[in-house]
Amino acid sequence: MTINYSSSNIGNISAGELRAKYSANGQRILRYSIDFRHKVLDVHKEVSAAELSMLQSKVDALMSDWDKRYAEHLRKSALLAGKEAADQATIDAGLQIDALSTILAHTLRIDDRVDWESLKDFSGWKPTRRFTESKPVRMRYEEPVFDPPTIGFFDWLFGRKKKILVDAAEAFERSHAEWKAKDTADQESVDRRLIEWSDRKRDFERQQAQEKQDFIDNQTAANAKVDALSMAVPAGDQRAVVEHASLVLDNSDYGDLFEQSFSVDYIPGEKTLMVEYELPSPDGMPRLKGVRFIQATGEMKETYIAEKEQKANFDSACYQICLRSIHELFEADEFGNIDRVHFNGFSTYVDRSTGKDVRACIMSVLVGRSEFMAIDLARVDPKACFKSLKGVSASTLSALAPIPPVMEMNRNDKRFVEGRATVEAVSTETNLASMSWEDFEHLVRELFEKEFASRGGEVRVTQASNDGGVDAIAFDPDPISGGKIVIQAKRYTRTVGVSALRDLYGTVLNEGASKGLLVTTADYGPDAHKFASGKPITLISGANLLHLLAKHGIQATIDLREARKELNLREYN
Repeated sequence: MTINYSSSNIGNISAGELRAKYSANGQRILRYSIDFRHKVLDVHKEVSAAELSMLQSKVDALMSDWDKRYAEHLRKSALLAGKEAADQATIDAGLQIDALSTILAHTLRIDDRVDWESLKDFSGWKPTRRFTESKPVRMRYEEPVFDPPTIGFFDWLFGRKKKILVDAAEAFERSHAEWKAKDTADQESVDRRLIEWSDRKRDFERQQAQEKQDFIDNQTAANAKVDALSMAVPAGDQRAVVEHASLVLDNSDYGDLFEQSFSVDYIPGEKTLMVEYELPSPDGMPRLKGVRFIQATGEMKETYIAEKEQKANFDSACYQICLRSIHELFEADEFGNIDRVHFNGFSTYVDRSTGKDVRACIMSVLVGRSEFMAIDLARVDPKACFKSLKGVSASTLSALAPIPPVMEMNRNDKRFVEGRATVEAVSTETNLASMSWEDFEHLVRELFEKEFASRGGEVRVTQASNDGGVDAIAFDPDPISGGKIVIQAKRYTRTVGVSALRDLYGTVLNEGASKGLLVTTADYGPDAHKFASGKPITLISGANLLHLLAKHGIQATIDLREARKELNLREYN
């Protein structure tokens, strides 16, 4: 007796045994029954009938009904899942957009100092493999035991006893010899396999011991590097400060808003940390506003924030990232290695006119520690704060307008040397025209350092060459008149001719500078002024130089005639 059942979701249905109920005398079947359970619908049904054919019909009807109910269940579940998925997607989208407004606030609740111990690895070694080969075991064969034969009455009567005993003894000897040979062969095989197994196990354990030692050595070396770095940072080591700053920025958690990428450089003598930061792409900013599930089609319909809001979010995020990064670097600098942070923010985007990727600096700021730490970041408007720090950017960052960085220096330029203080030695008795040309170059460098200091500029002097090349390079952050400025200092006692200006103009072009300054103790001839007209060249005569020095409280004199005498006498001697 069997009952067949089929369903489109047969895996969710379980059936009991077919049962038969008999009459009191046991001679007739009164009714058949069988139990079914649907695991997903969580329903149970006992189906019964007087005849098997009727029972089969009822079972078929039940399976059909359950299939319909299951299909409806799936439809409702899909609707519910779709609606829940849409609701969750809307919540997630809202949280992501809200996170853009808390980028700066997030860091104010966190200690940005580096926890050196957390960078170390204290985990124990865990073997990646185990020796799973079983040890060879000897097969034990039961040693045969002599079983004396039974001697019957007729064996006694007809004298067969002796032969029976001899045959039994010989059979036992053969059996025992076979056992002995098999036992010996098995022992030899086991001994051989045991030696091979022991060799493999020893090799494995040796490899594991080596892997463990390698792990410990690598772990110790890595932890030693952390210790070395933690000790080098307080000493102000350039590489250590760069690595420490990189760790600080790496530890800054922005969630899933964007992938962080940056490069860091450090100028020890000026305690300036330079950061080039890859800002989020405008195209990669969160745009999703909400998701609605359409029951009729089962589709998800997405809605997006307005383009104006998206651009505003991009601007706000970039300003916050800038301020947050500077805050993290200053806060984590426990040993006073950083007096200034220079932040250049770059964005990579698709140029809609060419379809090509473009990378451009869209924001730049140079800020000192004391000025920045005096700001209450919890209450500022990020853009207004950036602008108050003399940050340079277009009116809206989303315009992706490239701007010249406040400071952009080739730190690998081997021409740069440490400046030498000369201003303190200058007095009213100092004749600038008779100074050594090296001292004059350093004096000019110091003068322009003071001139650019209020704007966060920087001046670097080059190696002494006396070849008419670059004497100093200034980096002026002023968005109108600033940029890279080539400075040539000419301690002359005669009128400066046009050839010196031609040399300067060529240097400006070669250096990619925005301007050239020619500073002299003398004056310029008509040809020189005519050549400089309309070119990015500024001429500073001896009189202009004295005026600039006086502006910064430095009194000196220029006496060309006396200088000619003194220099001639010096050359003569």
